[in-house]
Amino acid sequence: MPTFTVVPVEDVEDGSNSGAAAGGNRPISLGKIFSEEQEADNSEDPFSGDDNRRESSAFINPDMDTETYYEGKNMALFEEEMDSTPMVSSFLNKLANYTNLTQGVREHEEAEDGVRRAAVMVPHMGTFIGVYLPCMQNILGVILFLRLTWIVGTAGILGSFAIVSMCCICTLLTAISMSAIATNGVVPAGGSYYMISRSLGPEFGGAVGLCLYLGTTFAGSLYILGTIEILLLYIIPPEKVVKETTANDMRIYGTCCLLLMALVVFVGVKYVNKLALVFLSCVVLSIMATYAGAIKTAIKPSNFSVCLLGNRTLKNEMFEKCTKTDVELWNLFCDSPYLNATCDEYFALNNLTEIQATPGVLGEVINDNLWGNYGPDNMVIERKNLSSVPAEANNDKLKNYVFNDWATYFTLLVGIYFPSVTGIMAGSNRSGDLRDAQRSIPIGTILAILTTSFIYISFVVLFGACIEGVVLRDKFGFSVKTKPVISILAWPSPWVIVIGSFFSCCGAGLQSLTGAPRLLQAIARDGIIPFLQVFGHGKANGEPTWALLLTVGICEIGILIASLDHVAPILSMFFLMCYLFVNLACAVQTLLCTPNWRPRFKFYHWTLSFLGMSLCLSLMFISSWIYALVVIVIAGCIYKYIEYKGAVKEWGDGIRGLSLNAARYALIRLEEAPLHTKNWRPQLLVLCKLNSDLEVTHPRLLSFATQLKAGKGLTIVCSVLEGTYMTRGDEAKKGEQNLKAAMAAEKTKGFSHVVVSSSLRDGFSILIQSAGLGGMKHNAVLMAWPTGWKQDRDSSVRRNFIETVRETTSAHQALLVAKNIDHFPANQERLKEGTVDVWWIVHDGGLLMLLPFLLSQHKVWRKCKMRIFTVAQMDDNSIQMKKDLQMFLYQLRLNAVVEVVEMHDSDISAFTYEKTLVMEQRSQMLKQMQLSRTEREREIQSITDVSRASIKRKKCSSADAPPLYSQCIPEDEAQLIHDRNTASHSAANDKAAGATSDRVHMTWTKDKLQNERNKHKENMAVKDMFNMKPNHSNVRRMHTAVKLNEVVVKKSCNSELVLLNMPGPPKNKKGDDNYMEFLEVLMEGLDRVLLVRGGGREVITIYS
Repeated sequence: MPTFTVVPVEDVEDGSNSGAAAGGNRPISLGKIFSEEQEADNSEDPFSGDDNRRESSAFINPDMDTETYYEGKNMALFEEEMDSTPMVSSFLNKLANYTNLTQGVREHEEAEDGVRRAAVMVPHMGTFIGVYLPCMQNILGVILFLRLTWIVGTAGILGSFAIVSMCCICTLLTAISMSAIATNGVVPAGGSYYMISRSLGPEFGGAVGLCLYLGTTFAGSLYILGTIEILLLYIIPPEKVVKETTANDMRIYGTCCLLLMALVVFVGVKYVNKLALVFLSCVVLSIMATYAGAIKTAIKPSNFSVCLLGNRTLKNEMFEKCTKTDVELWNLFCDSPYLNATCDEYFALNNLTEIQATPGVLGEVINDNLWGNYGPDNMVIERKNLSSVPAEANNDKLKNYVFNDWATYFTLLVGIYFPSVTGIMAGSNRSGDLRDAQRSIPIGTILAILTTSFIYISFVVLFGACIEGVVLRDKFGFSVKTKPVISILAWPSPWVIVIGSFFSCCGAGLQSLTGAPRLLQAIARDGIIPFLQVFGHGKANGEPTWALLLTVGICEIGILIASLDHVAPILSMFFLMCYLFVNLACAVQTLLCTPNWRPRFKFYHWTLSFLGMSLCLSLMFISSWIYALVVIVIAGCIYKYIEYKGAVKEWGDGIRGLSLNAARYALIRLEEAPLHTKNWRPQLLVLCKLNSDLEVTHPRLLSFATQLKAGKGLTIVCSVLEGTYMTRGDEAKKGEQNLKAAMAAEKTKGFSHVVVSSSLRDGFSILIQSAGLGGMKHNAVLMAWPTGWKQDRDSSVRRNFIETVRETTSAHQALLVAKNIDHFPANQERLKEGTVDVWWIVHDGGLLMLLPFLLSQHKVWRKCKMRIFTVAQMDDNSIQMKKDLQMFLYQLRLNAVVEVVEMHDSDISAFTYEKTLVMEQRSQMLKQMQLSRTEREREIQSITDVSRASIKRKKCSSADAPPLYSQCIPEDEAQLIHDRNTASHSAANDKAAGATSDRVHMTWTKDKLQNERNKHKENMAVKDMFNMKPNHSNVRRMHTAVKLNEVVVKKSCNSELVLLNMPGPPKNKKGDDNYMEFLEVLMEGLDRVLLVRGGGREVITIYS
């Protein structure tokens, strides 16, 4: 264990302050130190915003109260960061005062009592009271008392043992996983919901949280139906509201019971908590009575007997003696009480036999109950080893026998039994009330599961060994005077079981109606499901009133089903789904090995969690595959709803870590081998421009990227800001947020990044080289055509564009340049007709033919037809070219219209010659203007430097000069000279500059002299510009651009989009000035144009 030593920091008080301080050192709290220091600084230093003055004031002002100022200066080195990095003593003080008590049951009790208690309460419950007993109370319930005997009789001892073992192992593995999660930190409000959501994220957490809520709510329905079944069948059977069917009795009494319990929960939770011990005592007494009765039965059999007619079991609630002379029994099968009456044929042919219901521990009973006795619906329960005379069945008399109320099979019994092992999360839900939750939850929960598992398994053996099979298969105990079958084994009286199970079901129902609304409130307050936010509110004391109303409504749905056996499988599905995700959360966290995964509970392993998860999923489909699919669909719908509509939460969940691991694994795998042509798709780097408000200048560029990608592949949207990151870091973050907002508006899925660089050129270069990660790097660059490059006087836009083209070519990346990008269709538009024309002039990898196909996958371009044009020279066979191209497109599986355009050799027109001449004259003029501006800036700088030096010398000598001389040179002389020299080089300005020469001694620099000598040359160059002849190479290039433009405009002027091969920039940078002109001429007269330059590799293939 690490050892911490706390060293007290003390200040020495000056003895002159007071006599009380003369005693020496005294400890001072850090809060007092910094509060006093701040008060002293604020009161004594009027320039508190100036650090230099504040620091020097203590030394300059001799009257300052130095004792107050220096007090608490031991930690002055860290005082500026105290807000973000508190002192260790303050941090530990906060930890000591921390409490994870939620606005739960205890706080509601305090508000209802009106007694204000301490805000911070130390949890006081230990493992036994806080975890073990609540889990025992929730696990042992209605199924144990009302259905376990029927399950044993139907499935047999071995089948029941398998059912109990599977369910108990499932909950044990889930408890191990839950213990690991619960001991990996503090578990506040929500209990198991909190654990799952913080481990698997808001999407899984919300889905499983609602499943757990629905499971807890239907558990309330189950317990209420069990309560009413005990009440109507075993306590007051004669009282019936509706005479026809028992189902209506269940609905009416169940609804009344639900409203009564809801009223109790609404009025005060404290009453539910106070009755909890009473309900638990009833459960314990019932179990002890059952064990005592089994021991007593082994010594002396009980007095309960069963009447059999032939081998059929009779309902003995209507008669007292099992003889044919009994009048009541005779009247059940005969039409009159006389001996000559007409009786049922089976009754007349078979004898009555009376056997003991609990004969004791006998091998014959164990042998009869060892194997299962499944049967169809309405099958009469018969004893196997007892013979009978067959007779024609009389349907009117079948109501006197005990029969199956529905068809029985193994998987059905699994679904009905599983609710008896739920409740293992009762301890984790009370983590705020525990003295040491990280110790109590694992020990208490696992011990409770082991204890209840022993009880269930022992009861399976006891029931199978002590009770007759025909009685065990009697679900409602009609063969034993309408008593619970388990009660005939109890000692000293069957009423111990009846009363105990009744109060147990009542208590469990109240607990469900108390816990479910608080669980829903915790989900609603997390804000991950928008439509549930109203249920986060409640009474002034925090009582979840609205959540309670919804819980009552859902619980009423279960009650209207009116059958405990039908509600139990629904309940099982929701809890199994919850347990599945608990195991998944533990397995994911363990496999990821995240640094924060440090549970104190060490007896876990990912294989156990995975086994528990598999077992939960298997039990779901074993119980009912229909219910399992419904619950999975419900959870999936909630997951997708939270993903699209829910609030964005970052809880450090395991799914996020799993995504990171999967991404890392995929990136590493991508670099193991080069990408095959069949898997090539454009991974775009979109170069966006931000305006002065840091908004995206061309949002349609993002729309086009979305249409081109159709949501697939990688998209990186980037921009560059000029400057340094230290000064423009906040603007970069704002620009990145604006990029994300624009991407969301245009439905562009990808990443955004803003780079701050000393120049746009360097920023674009950095992005082209380093954007992406590993194998997920861009292979294509998308940008807009620089429309204002001609108006740019310093030619930076032109240079940046051309250098970007060169760098993409050097990096073997494709380049897409969109002209008139603002005219491109938005994502909401639908082009109903039109064509996308591809002008395939040179082959550079097939990207030209792949792009229209990718665009056609999007709704905007889906109805546009593809046309491919290619150019044939004089030596080419255009007919054969068209056939070959059609065959090539067929093999590429592309549908397009093919057309071959013939371009004949023609003389260079005067228009082409003149256009080339104008282009070169413009380039030459821009060069001269750029040269003049550079030289002029150098001249201004040299003159300014000399002026400042001269003025500085005159200022230095002004101290010894007469006052009159000092006034001859004003202080703004440097600015005056600078202004004069920055004007044009006219004679008037030269004279004005020379007029001040008698005041300022000017020295001509070497640059100035050189500039004067070059003036004459400049004038001569301007004169020669109008007499120059165009370069022959430029004329040929201009001729090609003009002729191609004529053909393209003629064929594709009405097309929705034109794709052209983009010629590369000249290798000699001297020709950069003319390159942009060639591209402008090539695209002249076309609206939407996409210039495409391949990356130097094949991107489309004819092979599968």
